[in-house]
Amino acid sequence: MGEQDIQVFDSSSRVAVDTFAGRIHIEWDHNAAVTPMGQLPFFIEFMKASGLYDSFLADCPLCYTSPNAPNIKDVLGTIILSILAGHKRYSHVTTIRTDQVNPELLGMVAVASEDSVRRAFTLVDEKAATDWLDRHLAQSTRPVLGLAPWILDTDNTVKPLYGKQEGAVVSYNPKKPGRPSHSYHSYFMANTRMALGVEVEAGDKHTGKHVAVGLWKYLDSLPRELWPVFIRGDVSFGSESIMYEAEERQLHYLTKLRLTSNVKKLIERVIAKGDWVDAGQGFRGAETTLRLTGWSKSRRVIVLKRPIRGEVLLTDGQLNLAFIETENGIKKYDYQVLVTSLPDELLAVAQHYRDRGDCENCFDELKNQWGWGGFTTKDLHRCRIISRLVALVYNWWSLYARLLNPDKHHEATTSRPLMLQSVGRKTTHAGQTTVTVTSTHAKVTVVQAAMQELTRFFKELTRAAEQLGVAGRVSLIAQRAFRKLLASLPPLPTPKLLPSTG
Repeated sequence: MGEQDIQVFDSSSRVAVDTFAGRIHIEWDHNAAVTPMGQLPFFIEFMKASGLYDSFLADCPLCYTSPNAPNIKDVLGTIILSILAGHKRYSHVTTIRTDQVNPELLGMVAVASEDSVRRAFTLVDEKAATDWLDRHLAQSTRPVLGLAPWILDTDNTVKPLYGKQEGAVVSYNPKKPGRPSHSYHSYFMANTRMALGVEVEAGDKHTGKHVAVGLWKYLDSLPRELWPVFIRGDVSFGSESIMYEAEERQLHYLTKLRLTSNVKKLIERVIAKGDWVDAGQGFRGAETTLRLTGWSKSRRVIVLKRPIRGEVLLTDGQLNLAFIETENGIKKYDYQVLVTSLPDELLAVAQHYRDRGDCENCFDELKNQWGWGGFTTKDLHRCRIISRLVALVYNWWSLYARLLNPDKHHEATTSRPLMLQSVGRKTTHAGQTTVTVTSTHAKVTVVQAAMQELTRFFKELTRAAEQLGVAGRVSLIAQRAFRKLLASLPPLPTPKLLPSTG
């Protein structure tokens, strides 16, 4: 060691590190006000200007009696920040403590602990909590429903479970057969990807009749003038009970039928008749009527076929007819059968059903990029609460992201790096606080210009806030956010009106 000075390293010491770019010096500063979400203040301004966050906090049913309990605003703020950051487990909440900037900007005193967040809704009445979140889901979506005719998409998705949770039942699970799961029944506003509602049930409650319970509850809570033009679902939705209820409410529907033996016989009759017309996207279609066993009446059905390209093995899960059609050589066809009350022509109905595929993108985003695939607790009670909370934050972020870029919907995997994640450092001098943002995104100049323009819009909105309630402000935000989508929407069928009493 010779006469070399011996240094005692502490948390503030500098360290010399040899790199391929030469020697550099590294030092630690545990008290610096920095954040990995440097652009979040713009979203916080959105929450404040719209009034959504204050309204969310005002009627929260969460209540503590212990003097040592955490602050309610801190607990809710921590959950919101965790969901925005893309966390999927309560244990990930701890990483919010690295943010020394945004909690204060959100009105928090401190970041709540992981255990405080996990236990927050343990003792809250489930109905009170779900009603609270359903009100705020409606608050974020109802102003959007009134902008233009719209379509309601409903579907079920499976959440695999890996512990001993309430409602963990082995049932339908296409990705992980034999794995217990929960069923998420959800409802979306087509094209906008806004979540209207979600119900979490045991894994064996995945059929259309279980989806319908929450669907009719949601629709019956809406004023008639805000109802969708029609509702749309997959094969589990095509049951007599659902179609009958829709007809009783004079609401159009579009769904798909399972290829049962009677439906296969219908396809054979349609093929024998041979009256096929163009149905778009490589499909050919034919229209007829059908009354299956258990149906109360005959209904309009549309048979679609499309050539199967390449070598495909016909399995029991596919339609296996006793013959092969021939057009320009031998081809095998994939068949779909739709049932609907819509009066539209065949081509339009086929396109409406193909558009339902966007609903699957919502599931993928909410499960894999937000928190629907995680935040699991042993009781079903808190799973139902957190699923709604994730959907609510997802709606808030979707509105905000559309304000920045109205051209399209940005999924979280692209919108977070672009609009949220960056290094932010807070400094205070002469009573003025500055957050310096450093983003390395390739489109940083584009989003910077959009955010600067957005702040001007929020200032105008705030000046009008005294005359407008939350619904009025959200309506103005929605009109701006979806302006390009509204201008490009194709014409939809006119909803069936109630008969005149005159």
